[in-house]
Amino acid sequence: MDRNREIYKVTLVGGAVNVVLLAFKFVAGIMGHSAAMVADAVHSLSDFVTDIIVLVFVHISGKPKDKSHDYGHGKYETLAMTIIGIALLAVAIGIVYHGVMKIVVWAGGQQLEAPGMLALWAALLSIVLKEAVYHYSMAKARQLQSQAVEANAWHHRSDALSSVGTTIGIGGAIVLGQRWTVLDPIASVIVGLFIVKVSVELLRRGVGDLMEHSLPDEVENEILRLAASVSGVDKPHDLRTRRIGNHYAIELHILMDGDISLRQAHDKATEVEVLLRRKYGPHTHIAVHVEPRDVGEE
Repeated sequence: MDRNREIYKVTLVGGAVNVVLLAFKFVAGIMGHSAAMVADAVHSLSDFVTDIIVLVFVHISGKPKDKSHDYGHGKYETLAMTIIGIALLAVAIGIVYHGVMKIVVWAGGQQLEAPGMLALWAALLSIVLKEAVYHYSMAKARQLQSQAVEANAWHHRSDALSSVGTTIGIGGAIVLGQRWTVLDPIASVIVGLFIVKVSVELLRRGVGDLMEHSLPDEVENEILRLAASVSGVDKPHDLRTRRIGNHYAIELHILMDGDISLRQAHDKATEVEVLLRRKYGPHTHIAVHVEPRDVGEE
């Protein structure tokens, strides 16, 4: 399976859905006089932009290592996730701001225009399509171990959930009448706050990987356990880990009998590397430093 081709495929499927919803939501929001639906349409626009970002950065991250990039180009995929998080946060802030302004106008005594049925149908269609694309994208993200596709999947899910809020706001404003048209902008604010939460989580993970955060404790403990399971290898220590795109980088020291030959020590270190690559993937970067055991430790 060509990993990049599969990522392009899942991203293009999401992009096609975003284009359809983008056009429909803007028309429905404007013609249906719905601030929540226009906010939803802006969210779909940001989804479409992030689809393009994923396509560009995954293409770059798929390049093999070269003279200027000894560890490959995997960080570009992490950078794509971070950019998606920034874009999502900017959209969320805009949605919250415009929703609050509408509520302020309503509180000042000005009547808001009631949303129409077209906006409600657009919201319902968005829930169905975006939730389906979320599940498809997340399944592919796990299969391909792609941070960018996972981030994009959450972008689809946030759009689906924002449409749930939009549906409640628009439906409430339609059913309850003119006095409750404020439910529409209230729904848009709630949607915006939810998107802020999702975007902050994406940024936390993306920036963490870019800043060389270590792998989770459970992964590091497993690495030490696997290394120690090799016969003749003692006390794995000085473990350093990080993520490079969808791959791991692992560096550790191990103790061996100081009287064995260099070739035997090399073969044991290679055995550790093979075991770790079998567990974490063939592209895992592994550096094993061998140290002789002290006589007192034998």
